[in-house]
Amino acid sequence: MSFIGEFKEFVARGNVVDLAVGVVIGSAFGKIVSSLVDNVVMPPIGYVIGGIDFSDLVIRIGNPVADATGKITGGAVIKYGAFLNTVIQFAIIAFAIFLMVKLVNRMMPKKAPAPPGPSPEVQLLTEIRDTLKAK
Repeated sequence: MSFIGEFKEFVARGNVVDLAVGVVIGSAFGKIVSSLVDNVVMPPIGYVIGGIDFSDLVIRIGNPVADATGKITGGAVIKYGAFLNTVIQFAIIAFAIFLMVKLVNRMMPKKAPAPPGPSPEVQLLTEIRDTLKAK
């Protein structure tokens, strides 16, 4: 089979198409959650704790200095507020995925339980029978 034929067969499988759809929907869902956290969740939290905008929370290390061209050198900035926003976004996404998986599992048909295997007594008798046949 040619390389192109193998590629067509690979793409034609349902799993690849399902994965592509999942990635696109996941990307869009990520943007929705980012907007939810940045524009709906974080402003009230910032207001309650004193009007703080989490995205502006930083720790400056060193002495940043701007030269004549406007380039800043000599320091570092740790943006822990942006990190907090990302952690909250992750928690919301994880919770939404948990709810979605729980819903899908509830909608899936229940599998019939597997029939129980033979009892230990029956297994022992079977072993004895097989041993006697071998002799």
